[in-house]
Amino acid sequence: MSALLHSCDAFASWNRDLRAVCGNFSTTMSDRHSLFIGSVHGQDICGLELAHIRTNAGLISRHRTCADGDDDRYCFLILQSSGHQRIRQQHQVIELRPNDIALVDSAQAFEIEPQGLVQNISIHLTRKEVNLQFGQKQLFGKLDRNSVATYMIRALVRSLGDVELSKDYGGKNDGPALEQALIGLAAAGLSEHADGQPGFACVGHDDIYGLATRLVESSLQEVELGPEYLARHLNVSVRQLYRLFEQRHESISRYILQRRLERVAQDLRAPELRHESITQIAFKWGFVDAAHFSRAFKRHFQHAPRDFRQYLLPV
Repeated sequence: MSALLHSCDAFASWNRDLRAVCGNFSTTMSDRHSLFIGSVHGQDICGLELAHIRTNAGLISRHRTCADGDDDRYCFLILQSSGHQRIRQQHQVIELRPNDIALVDSAQAFEIEPQGLVQNISIHLTRKEVNLQFGQKQLFGKLDRNSVATYMIRALVRSLGDVELSKDYGGKNDGPALEQALIGLAAAGLSEHADGQPGFACVGHDDIYGLATRLVESSLQEVELGPEYLARHLNVSVRQLYRLFEQRHESISRYILQRRLERVAQDLRAPELRHESITQIAFKWGFVDAAHFSRAFKRHFQHAPRDFRQYLLPV
């Protein structure tokens, strides 16, 4: 009973923080988890507002607000950092996986349904400015996962999230300039997705290899990541992809495994992640078999994951 009460208290506190940072939302706990996990904090970069959200809530709902009200001034550009979630708005449903980006209209009711523990960054874009650039386009949808515009948004948002900036730093036009850039990129990403065009045009072998390695980096949390996944998203044949890696004396599967192991090791070194189990971290980076992961980790680092963590983490 005490654990349940503690979880309810944490949920109530998180719900209050969510409303303070993001506006008029109501949430429900998931009946699939006995313990609620949630954190939310806002970031102001020269007037551009970001919300960093982590939760295993069951449902996050935003009800329809009055037109031109103070609570519908923004559209939310959501970068899914980890986990999977479903967003519903105006009888449409989109699925977000790690590294996906979606645009959601705050003036329309919508629901977010996390599938387990999720983490994302929500950028608050002025709805009036979005309308100016989008014109008659719908303000809801998922950006083309492999478009150049989407890659640029990921890089920009993550760089903003990694630095300690506030509205007191930079020039007075920095925030509006960042907002205009993000809106323009979002419009381009949605257009490419709507047109059904592949994210990558026909390019040289070196360019394809570079795109493949960057796609691996952005897809490490995808369980299905492998040669077929890369070929499908790069619009090339599996044989061509194998040949590109073999020319560099590499194996696609070994390259993916190595990058996953290195990301796991990075998390095992992080003191702020000491509360997460080794299995949780491994599964987050695309491993599905704990025994296979443990053997692969020991072969690569010459230490079992638990010994690696205990040796490197300060007490």
